[in-house]
Amino acid sequence: MTTVFATYRPHLRGLLVLGVPLIGSHLAQIAIVATDTVMLGWYDVTALAAMTLAQSVWFLCFIVGSGFAFAVLPMVASALGAGDDTQVRRVTRMGMWLSALFGLAVMPALIWSEPLFLALGQSPETSMLAERYMRIAAFAMIPALLMMVLKSYLAALERSQSVLWITVATAVLNVGVNWALIFGNLGFPELGLRGAAIASVIANLVGLGVFAVYAARVTPEHALFTRLWRPDGEAFGRVARLGWPIGLTNLAESGLFSAASVMIGWLGAQPLAAHGVALQLTAITFMVHVGLSQAATVRAGSALGRGDRPALLTGARAAIALSVCFSAVTVTLYLTMPELLVGLFIDPSDPERPAIVAIGTTLLMVAALFQLVDGLQVVALGLLRGLQDTKWPMIYAGISYWVIGMPASYVMGFVLGLGAMGVWLGLVVGLALAAVTLLARFRSAARAGGGAVPV
Repeated sequence: MTTVFATYRPHLRGLLVLGVPLIGSHLAQIAIVATDTVMLGWYDVTALAAMTLAQSVWFLCFIVGSGFAFAVLPMVASALGAGDDTQVRRVTRMGMWLSALFGLAVMPALIWSEPLFLALGQSPETSMLAERYMRIAAFAMIPALLMMVLKSYLAALERSQSVLWITVATAVLNVGVNWALIFGNLGFPELGLRGAAIASVIANLVGLGVFAVYAARVTPEHALFTRLWRPDGEAFGRVARLGWPIGLTNLAESGLFSAASVMIGWLGAQPLAAHGVALQLTAITFMVHVGLSQAATVRAGSALGRGDRPALLTGARAAIALSVCFSAVTVTLYLTMPELLVGLFIDPSDPERPAIVAIGTTLLMVAALFQLVDGLQVVALGLLRGLQDTKWPMIYAGISYWVIGMPASYVMGFVLGLGAMGVWLGLVVGLALAAVTLLARFRSAARAGGGAVPV
């Protein structure tokens, strides 16, 4: 036992030293949306339902565009391992280029989104309010994506502490601006839903500025922003080839949850508001697994660069063990205090609070079922990205989430009449299949000595 612990201890320590600040930064990032949800839940339930719908689409676009930032992480880690500062600069710059171009491409659809919401079966009032929110929040897309690239760059340099504190400061700023603009405090007009959107734009712009200044000052040897406007076709192509499957994998998973939001919207404002609250809670715990996944990406990429297969396998087992341990904690919380957790998001005086809390409590009970498999599948994805294996994981994820998970959600939610709970049970099915197939894929890749392997 002592020998086993001695073998795993440096890997566990390395994952935690790198991963804990990344987890904190992801929690702080999700807090920007969570504080919008809490404050709008206390302001108006209809506004909360509209923001839930709008944020589902906004986040869907964001997570797809983040594929290029996720690609930068293993590429920078590999270049650093080889001592190639030029490649670090090239791939980070082109990651920023690709992210900005993607943001520009999706902004028109976000700004004029009401027809989309109506086509998806949402009520005219909710669709109108969701577009009102989106017309402002769309301008947060490009700075949010550029921030993700800089976070990946700094994380690969193992400067995750800085990533944490800058993101925390951004989240705190968002809370303050929300308080002023949603409710009309400090002499500002009471803007409600639009105030939440403005706060998100301001927070992302300020956060991007701070990250850019910090990166330029602490790593002058990389000269990230010198002649940033100059294209680099070779690096652009490499980042694009690695990044687009990651983006589509993100689309497959996030799209599953966005589609669940749309289906639950068919059931009415109360189920949709409850779904939004439960989704925020599960997103918070999911960020822990995302942070571990990114730490696993960096360490797997480093082991691959060194040709150290034993370290790759031992580090992977350590990452999986940490994910399972955290899942056990969150399952306990969701099963023992669901009413308390959901109730935090809704004004105690709101007449619709009992119904929303009741629905949200049921959803959290179901969420406890997929904590383990959700964590395992995202850690497996992180390990595979460290090996720069992204195309087949994209296919496995697409099949798991959409060919199996989405139909299961519809059947259990509407054909079997289980409502919102049935929709969430379908999510469990898709996530479980993804966990099994992605872990099997990593096992095959690791046995082959690392890197992408054929099926």
